[in-house]
Amino acid sequence: MEPIVQTKNLAVGYNDEILLKDIQLKLHRGEITALIGPNGSGKSTILKTITGNLKEIAGVTYIDKDSIKELSGRELAKKAAVVWTERVKAELMTGWDVVAAGRYPYTGNFGMLSERDKEAVERAMTLSGVADLAESDFNALSDGQKQRLLLARAICQETPVLILDEPTSYLDIRYKAELLHLLKKLAAENQVTVLLSLHEVELVKKVADYVVGVKESGIFCQGKPHEILQETVIRALYDLDEEQYRFWFQRTW
Repeated sequence: MEPIVQTKNLAVGYNDEILLKDIQLKLHRGEITALIGPNGSGKSTILKTITGNLKEIAGVTYIDKDSIKELSGRELAKKAAVVWTERVKAELMTGWDVVAAGRYPYTGNFGMLSERDKEAVERAMTLSGVADLAESDFNALSDGQKQRLLLARAICQETPVLILDEPTSYLDIRYKAELLHLLKKLAAENQVTVLLSLHEVELVKKVADYVVGVKESGIFCQGKPHEILQETVIRALYDLDEEQYRFWFQRTW
């Protein structure tokens, strides 16, 4: 099966200084891939490069066989939707306005929403459980509510690829469960390809079809969850000694 997202010999970093190199990823339709690894290892840098927010230092990223270098911003936004962890400020915008911004790749020069666009907004808000926030001032909402609206905005783009950077940040247990269940549903029913970074390994077990461990200068490991989420691999990835590992992953009450 041909991957919908593929990186070849990708090197990423800032100001032409390589942080990670030789990144070889293949993401398939309807699968969820999780990036894990220590803070500062470069997970977000990989995501920003794959989405065109950072320029590749070397190599290439393909989405649906098109190099992102050859795509305009609007064309890329029709292929991949993104949710970042950075706090977003949206002056004088309601929850509905924020979600509706996900339709910009499809609107004309004046940004007018068609009836189909409006239906997509309503559908995304309902699916994400934020319909009750439609009239709320976005800046007055909690971080968790904002995060859920931003997810709805990404879903509203109706792209084949969904990329999320630490999407469970700011969410309590209930909304983490709802988010992961929604991602599994989108992947299974709509064949959406999901790439996300996560800190919580326990959540990776629940949601991921494939796991990529990032450390130091590149990809440390990758494979199916049962292959990667082993004591020896996790201890090496996070530099945990035996006592630390057992305290965190095997504590009994």
